Amino acid sequence: MISLYGIKNCDTMKKARAWLDGRAVAYAFHDYKASGIDRASLERWVAEHGWETLLNRAGTTFRALPDEQKQRLDAGKAITLMLAQPAMIKRPVLDLGAGKTLVGFKPEIYEKVLGKG
Repeated sequence: MISLYGIKNCDTMKKARAWLDGRAVAYAFHDYKASGIDRASLERWVAEHGWETLLNRAGTTFRALPDEQKQRLDAGKAITLMLAQPAMIKRPVLDLGAGKTLVGFKPEIYEKVLGKG
């Protein structure tokens, strides 16, 4: 089963959900603002994509952090930040199963991977 992780009211999430719904792709939606996220999932995603890809440094939640929390980041510190404030996780994360995920929404990549043109 495909799982889509993100925040319900995020504009990028709305686009990803509309794309999936429009192509009748079945998925479970996990709102990590409402349900949180577990360390094991974040660690898997960081291992696959790197923390630099997963941590949304352009978002208002990250930008509002004190400077000392933004400095000298590494995987462990980034995971701690994302666990504390899941809004810092880049959206969406599409978990395809078998250890394969996509981070962010690009219709052409979804189309290539899911084969739903």
